[in-house]
Amino acid sequence: MSARNFGWLGVFRLGLVQASLGAIVVLTTSTLNRVMVVELALPALLPGLLLALHYLVQISRPRMGHGSDLGQRRTPWIIGGMFTLGFGGWLAALATVWMGSSPAAGIALALVAYSLIGLGVAASGTSLLVLLATRVAPERRAAAATTVWIMMIAGFVVTAGVAGSLLDPYSPTRLMWVAGGVALAALGLTTLALLGLEGTRQDLTPAAERPAPADFKAALSEAWTEPRARRFTIFVFVSMLAFSMQDLVLEPFAGLVFGLSPGATTRLSGLQHGGALLGMLLAAAAGSHWAGRQWGTLRGWTVWGCVASALALGGLVCAGLVGPAWPLRANVFLLGLSTGAFSIAAIASMMGLAGAAAGSDQGHEGVRMGLWGAAQAIAFALGGLLGSAASDLMRWMLTDVGLAYALVFFVDAALFVWAARLASRVEPARGPRPAVFLAQLERAP
Repeated sequence: MSARNFGWLGVFRLGLVQASLGAIVVLTTSTLNRVMVVELALPALLPGLLLALHYLVQISRPRMGHGSDLGQRRTPWIIGGMFTLGFGGWLAALATVWMGSSPAAGIALALVAYSLIGLGVAASGTSLLVLLATRVAPERRAAAATTVWIMMIAGFVVTAGVAGSLLDPYSPTRLMWVAGGVALAALGLTTLALLGLEGTRQDLTPAAERPAPADFKAALSEAWTEPRARRFTIFVFVSMLAFSMQDLVLEPFAGLVFGLSPGATTRLSGLQHGGALLGMLLAAAAGSHWAGRQWGTLRGWTVWGCVASALALGGLVCAGLVGPAWPLRANVFLLGLSTGAFSIAAIASMMGLAGAAAGSDQGHEGVRMGLWGAAQAIAFALGGLLGSAASDLMRWMLTDVGLAYALVFFVDAALFVWAARLASRVEPARGPRPAVFLAQLERAP
């Protein structure tokens, strides 16, 4: 007999794990990046390369997923991955501090730290999503995934806000304490949230009823040859490339062009994530009024979310040209709002495909989820690298720093337009619309 499905309390507990994962990651993608570029006056290419390394390591996601498929239990992979992630996050903060006095030693330690961060995210993130896709009833998968994603964004907002307040006035000692506190809190919350959630091995499918273990290469090849999964993988790559290009550029841009402090730019990142959270909620609520129209479809939300993100990035182009007079906080909030609306549709599509795969190819869910995660990781690696390298190049070629960043944001906006065009041609998954998200929550026990 198969293990029972999770109720909404189980989904909430998985959301706490995802929020813990995001809490550690947001420090490395925003705060440490800002400290390297502004406080230590290092090239923006350095944090770009380090973030690219941590994403490239996540190419191991399909292999991690296959490993959890073989053992069936996902909890050990999630907890082990979170421990690796937390230790890597603290080492990354230590490496950043060392760069101030011994750049070579600091960079060498950072290579180790960011590799550990990538391995931790690959192990914990992949197994968590597989657990969500396989232990939630089919009619609730999209709503459950959206709930977990919203909780991750909430973790971004809380961590960015609290860490930003604790970091002012900035000092290396404060940075170390904040990084260590976030890592310990995240690991403790993860362990408590997963306690007894998945059940024992006896609660899972008996060995005699499981499909025979497949070779990893064969399982990966089978996942790639499935047409809808392949098309969605390509879309994930392009859209995440567009999304990630601004990630490492925004905080240095706010520091150099608008003169914001490390704490202020960290809070600005929190404002962006708060906008993303609101965008998800608004997209779900609006879908209840537009159900049955193009505006209520997954494809509609994906396309128009990408278009709105391009327009918000166009506003940042103007910010680079106008300077401190531009309403930066409002612009960044609108960018988060647009990407949040886009994300809810993409997540619903992913969970719809994962659910279909779970039904037709049970036992290989981890490989399929790992494939999409690897596509996202490669896109984020290239996006962060291209964004930071382009900002360095433009600043070297142009004396006007604002104009240099404006050109980078313009290229990023063009990528979002391309992503919108691709989204309009991707066959949408047969999953619930955003309107169904609210309806399912209303019927939930």
